[in-house]
Amino acid sequence: MLRRLFWVLLGAALAGWLLRRLGLLGRGGDVGENLRELAAAVREGMAEREHELRVALGVDAGAMDPERARDLLENPMTEHDR
Repeated sequence: MLRRLFWVLLGAALAGWLLRRLGLLGRGGDVGENLRELAAAVREGMAEREHELRVALGVDAGAMDPERARDLLENPMTEHDR
């Protein structure tokens, strides 16, 4: 029980430190707006990475069957037919 409490408190402390380090807390601004900006930046990065993966797999260029590419993206560690 104490071990679990320790890890929860440590996680909360690290999250607070990270938010302060990123400038999301203590800036006098709206924390909600800052979190929305962070979420937008994360979504933008995810979309950019997805585009890179689609190009690398040849999905957008039509070099690979879209269903096979989706299977590769969803299950990268399983054995796939070539």
